[in-house]
Amino acid sequence: MRAVQVTEFGGPEVLRQVELPDPEPGEGQILVDVTHAGVNYADTHQAENTYLAPSTLPLVPGGEVAGRTGDGRRVVSLIDGGGYAERAVADPARTYDIPDGVDELTALSFIVQGTTAWMLLRRNAHLREGESVVVHAAAGGVGTIAVQLAKAWGAGRVIATASSPEKRDLALSLGADEAVDSRVENMTEALRAANGGRRVDVVLDMTGGRVTDESLAALAPFGRLAFFGMASREQPKPVVLPSLLKHSTTVSGMWLPHAFSLPGDVFGEAMSELFQLTLAGDVRAISGGVFGLSEASQAHEALRSRATTGKLVLDTSK
Repeated sequence: MRAVQVTEFGGPEVLRQVELPDPEPGEGQILVDVTHAGVNYADTHQAENTYLAPSTLPLVPGGEVAGRTGDGRRVVSLIDGGGYAERAVADPARTYDIPDGVDELTALSFIVQGTTAWMLLRRNAHLREGESVVVHAAAGGVGTIAVQLAKAWGAGRVIATASSPEKRDLALSLGADEAVDSRVENMTEALRAANGGRRVDVVLDMTGGRVTDESLAALAPFGRLAFFGMASREQPKPVVLPSLLKHSTTVSGMWLPHAFSLPGDVFGEAMSELFQLTLAGDVRAISGGVFGLSEASQAHEALRSRATTGKLVLDTSK
């Protein structure tokens, strides 16, 4: 089969298309004929070995696949790796049937980015109706869905941040009430101004650096900042716990794999609700571009440039 392999750690240039043997499912596993593989920001960290879970060489990146099982079911699956290939091994417990009326792009948008947005708002931020929500990187894979979920769940004001007028316009078209330039000199002041001069209740942040620091300073009493990534690759300042008392604020972190350690099928609950919302017309996936399997390095370059919007996928037929 054709696959994309990494044999040395580095940037997009280390992704190379090769021919590899088909993977063999182990006991309790299934084989998926992959039609599309999701490209996730975590994949760029995996390729350079800067992800939370250490990488081992050689590796085939990719933790999200959509395709068909041997019995013809159309599925989307969260896998442990090997997604950038024509075939992948999956765990049935992390594999979900794609409903009629939902395409592969949407399913792949939900399996990581959508469930991340769902977990952040439901489990980390505990969003309540009427609260203000800041979504950083609002034109990205998580951000585009988070904006829509916040509106669907009754947020009083959704404030999006993005780096270009086009990205801010996209966030507004998805339901954001205000859109702020992510490059502003003082994010604290910009967020309060966008919220009518008031401090904000919830911040979803995957940027890091000063954006995290200044967003924390913008929180209202009992406000919550949910941190789920560091796209800038810049560390925020350490949180000094006594400083949280000043406004009774909460800072939490979220790494999606931990969702599987929760009692019950929380991940399945998230996927089911996301599918229902898209079939009802309340949430839609935004395509960030479809690349051929041989163009995986270009997909990583595009993602790392932070010039993309929505969800990027690889088409294994190309």
